[in-house]
Amino acid sequence: MGNEPILVFPVISDVHIGPGDDEEQQAMDVQEPTDIEKYAAALNLLRQLAPAQDVMVIVGDLTNQGTVPEYTRHMETLMTHKHPDAELLITIGNHDYWNNLPVTEAQERFLHMSGMKHLYQQYVIKGYHFIMLATEDGTTHGLYSLDQIEWLKSQLLQAAQQDPDKPIFVFLHQHIADTVYGSAEWGIQQNKEALYEALRPYPQVITFSGHSHYPLNDPRSIHQRDFTSVGTGSIRYMEVEKGRIQGALPLKGSEFSQGLIVEVYHDGVQIRRIDFCEQAEISEPWLIPLPVITSTFKYTDNRDQSPPVFPTDARLLVHNWDKSTSSLTIAWKQANDDQQVHHYEIQLFDDDDQLLQQWTAFSESYRYTMPDPLVITLSDLPDDIMYTTAKLTVRAVDSFGYKSDEWLTCRVEDGQIRTRI
Repeated sequence: MGNEPILVFPVISDVHIGPGDDEEQQAMDVQEPTDIEKYAAALNLLRQLAPAQDVMVIVGDLTNQGTVPEYTRHMETLMTHKHPDAELLITIGNHDYWNNLPVTEAQERFLHMSGMKHLYQQYVIKGYHFIMLATEDGTTHGLYSLDQIEWLKSQLLQAAQQDPDKPIFVFLHQHIADTVYGSAEWGIQQNKEALYEALRPYPQVITFSGHSHYPLNDPRSIHQRDFTSVGTGSIRYMEVEKGRIQGALPLKGSEFSQGLIVEVYHDGVQIRRIDFCEQAEISEPWLIPLPVITSTFKYTDNRDQSPPVFPTDARLLVHNWDKSTSSLTIAWKQANDDQQVHHYEIQLFDDDDQLLQQWTAFSESYRYTMPDPLVITLSDLPDDIMYTTAKLTVRAVDSFGYKSDEWLTCRVEDGQIRTRI
């Protein structure tokens, strides 16, 4: 990459500004700082980390319910704290429709309050094309009509003809289905094939989407197949897959806020992941060489072929056993992986090696610093289990589904705490 970027722009999403009363704070189940304080802190840090900005992009869910007070609080904070030289590009999210207005009136309110002239529009900034798409209703998976997709095709063709070697930036709220982390559950459903086919001929396209609130720590938050897709995290709170011990909303309030800084050079695009709570960058930047050639894509579905491996000194330990609450706390040293350990499979067997219960637990890789050892409490154990020689096993699973060959194993011996950590 060159010494100085030609073009710099942050991308954030899912700000979810509320009305500013105690009822909203309780409904969101968040702690201090408030929504406004978190937003201001993120914008201020972006100015510090990117002192020269050409554009500021927000890909939807400015508000929690699309009310005038929420828009007012959002825009006042944005205009006070954003980089003064950055042109604003904003697209609508599904929450911005949740105001009980007819769709067209909700869209008119968004345009009026955000200052945008059109729901979907192409902009050319420093010779680079920015294409803003817009969900056309408030449904969870979004609506991108065939008319809008036809418009997108014409804009992509125009941009590619003007300079086929330059990246084309496309912004939308919901993820394109089956691309980045979070798109399996939260991706666009209606007209998803038509939307993907519109983008497929253009490997120079880089899309940015939010909506899922899935963390940028996961390597799947960037994805390359026919083009590049990038998740944008969330300013307000984090969400992850259901079914794990830690729950689908493990980090909120003061613990989570993320976004991106994109830097364009003559020979590539660098995407920096920012943790606003930690005031630091998440791992190494993602790099996309220019001109884009699909054969050189490295953030692909098959980028990882290696299973996680536990350190040679890793042990599964009983940390605490509370019979009164039928809970058992265990701990182990985290496994290593060339990409990222995503979760662990935990199994409990009886004296005869019959499976009694099983769980999955996140590695908590969504934290800026992963906890090591990982401490997990298994709750609601059956009261009638004879624990005298019960066996626990733990196996690591990485973000791409590869599982460790080794299971860590320990025996629960008559409820005694064998080792404290």
